[in-house]
Parts: sequence; structure tokens; C-alpha cells
Amino acid sequence: MTSKLTAILPDLAPWRSSRDFRLLFVQGLVTYFGSFMAMIALPLQIKHLTDSPLAVGAMGAVELVPLVVFGLYGGALADSADRRKVIALTEAGLGVLAGLLLVNALLPEPLLWPLYVVAAGVSALAGLQRPALDSLMARIVPHDQLTAAAALNSLRWQTGAIAGPAVAGVVVAYAGHATAYGVTVVGFAVSVALCTRLKAAPASENAPKPSLRGIAEGARYAWSRPVLLGTYAVDLAAMFFAFPNAVFPFLADDLDAEWALGLMYAAGSVGSVIVGLTSGWASRVRRHGQLVVYGAAGWGLAIAAAGWFSSVWAVLVCLAFAGAGDMLSGLGRSTIWNQTIPEELRGRLAGIEVLSYSVGPQLGQVRAGALAGWSGTRPAIWSGGLACVVSVGLLSAALPKLMTYDADTDEDAQRRRARQGAAAAEPVG
Repeated sequence: MTSKLTAILPDLAPWRSSRDFRLLFVQGLVTYFGSFMAMIALPLQIKHLTDSPLAVGAMGAVELVPLVVFGLYGGALADSADRRKVIALTEAGLGVLAGLLLVNALLPEPLLWPLYVVAAGVSALAGLQRPALDSLMARIVPHDQLTAAAALNSLRWQTGAIAGPAVAGVVVAYAGHATAYGVTVVGFAVSVALCTRLKAAPASENAPKPSLRGIAEGARYAWSRPVLLGTYAVDLAAMFFAFPNAVFPFLADDLDAEWALGLMYAAGSVGSVIVGLTSGWASRVRRHGQLVVYGAAGWGLAIAAAGWFSSVWAVLVCLAFAGAGDMLSGLGRSTIWNQTIPEELRGRLAGIEVLSYSVGPQLGQVRAGALAGWSGTRPAIWSGGLACVVSVGLLSAALPKLMTYDADTDEDAQRRRARQGAAAAEPVG
């Protein structure tokens, strides 16, 4: 019985083997909780000021360009600078932006335009930070523990995604937007303190300086790898067609369940956490491309069902199933990225990864908000879910190497494993 239970519980090997992984885990938990408080309070404040689905969805358009530009530059920066410094400085910048939201919320009549300006700034700093944060993982965690690390990181993220929205809904309703932003500021202050305790993670001596040429080199590598292209394309399609978060405030109104808004934001994370808490099996999976495809298709089906049902409890269950599918797809993507990408390109490819899993939701917010304003909230949700399933199916057929990827036989994965093993065998000093 004990052995069966151990087989499904999360694999804690990365936590035991890496001090920096433990620090990043705690830092991320604190940051995610505070960030999700702001992520819920910000669209709610726009809704309260405008009562417009399009105005809420426009956040995605405002965030898109900074995310693309700084995400690509952040990838090049991660290959040429100390990744610890990049993470700490961008965390501090995000804390300052949260402070600006707090100041605006405390005004007698809060202004609308600062909300969009801060949203764009947050997107830019997140684009700079994520490649450094993501590329650091393959350096501090042994190759054979990467899937376990991805599961633990996702579990951490989803824990914040549950607690943040659930608490934020109550906080905004009873204490106001300013209190939610204040919690966010405190969270970033704690996070910066933890980041300063990480070991230095400098680039190699011959690392190129950030440049368009270096970014193009990373893009050429990604384009030459059908498996990587498949992970990017599937995630982009899934999020573009089936990311309905921007219209949740209006869905709650349609279902006469404003009390359930925080639960709607948190429900997907509940499904993801359930998968994370039973993810011990994931360390034994070798066909990670199939996780990407089947997980994304499951996400789309569940989102379509959420838009179809008129019972708020059925909607919440569907959103939980969607989160489970997204978790499976994310495990596959993260493992493939960390298993196959060379260290010297890791930052630049992480910049492309940021675009693949961030641009989709931003465009998805615009799509959902615009379509909801034209056809209604629920049709905008269920039609997007169905479009997601179709697009994922077409992409898996067009890129068959994604479905046949095997961690034990893929040449890039074997090469990456050999390099990490050689680096670990080098004498210290």
C-alpha cells in the first residue's frame, strides 16, 4: 500500500537535491499569491470603472507588444547576464508597479489609464524575467529530475492560483482594491529578499551580448526542431481559442452568481493541483509530446463544456477539468524544453517559450472580450473551446514528431543529458 501511494505522490527529489530549487519554490509561492491578488483585482477594477467586456479584454492587447519585445530580449539577456540578478531586479520592478496600483486605488476617484499603463509595464518586466527564471531550472536540477521539478513548480503555481483568486475576490468585495494591491506589494518585497539568497548564475565567458543576431540564432534553432515547434504551436492555439478569463466577471453575471467569480478563477487551478498531487507517475513518462497534445485537447473540451452549461456548479467542475488538462500539457512542454535545448541557447529559447505560453492568453483575452460583446459571453466561451480542439488535432497531424517524441531515444535529449553529465563530472576549482 505504501509503495503504491509513493508511486503517485509528487516526486520530491528536486527539493531534496537543490538548495536553489527550494529557494525558488518558496519565492515563487509568495510571488504567485500576491500576483494573483492583483491579477483578479485589476480586471475587476476595470469592470467597475467601465462595465465593458471589451475594456477588460483590451488588457490583452495592451500587454501583447511589451511581452513580445521584452520576452525576446529577456531571452537573449538570460544567456549573457547573471540570471539571479535579472530575476531579483525584475521582481523589485514588479513591486514598484504594484505600488503604483495601490496609490491609484487610494485616490478619491481612481483613474482608468494608469491600469493599462501598469498592465503594460508588468508585461514588459515579466517578459524580461521569465526566460532567466525558466532557463535557470535546467542548471540547478539534475537532468533525470526535470519532470519532477516541472510538476512541483506547476503545483506551486497552481497553489497560488487557487489561494490568490479565492482570497482576492473576498478582499476586493469587503476591503477594496487597495488592500489587494497592498498584499501584492508585500509579496514582492519578500520575494526580492529570497532572490538575493540564490547562488550567482553568471553566463559563460564567451556568451554573446544581447542582440538581434543572437535572438535570430535562437529562432532558427527552434524552427529547425519540429518537436519544439509543436509545443509552441499547440500551446499558442489552445490559449488563443480557449482562454476565457477576461469574461469571467460577465459569466458570473449571466449565471446570477457574482459570489462565484473568485471560484471561477480558482477552479482551473484546483484541477491542476489534483494532477500535481498525484504526479509521481509523470517521472516515468517518456512520450512527453503526447502529454502536450492530449492535455491541450482536454483543456479545449472542458472549456467548451463550461460555456455550454447554465449551472454554476457544472461550470466550476468543467473549469477544474480544464485545469487538469492544462497541467498535463504543461508538464509535457516543460520537460521537452529542459531535456532538449542546449545550455548556450537556453535563455533565448526560454524567451520564445514565454511568447508561446503568454501571447496566447493575451490574444485570447482580446478574442474572448470582443466575441462576448458581439455574440454573448457563453457562446464566446464554448465556440473557443471547440476551436481549440480542432486546431490541436490539426497541429498534431501536421507535426507528427511531437506525438512520437521519446525522451530515451530523441537525439537532442540524449545530447543534453550527456552534456549535463559531463559538466557534473568536472572537478570543482
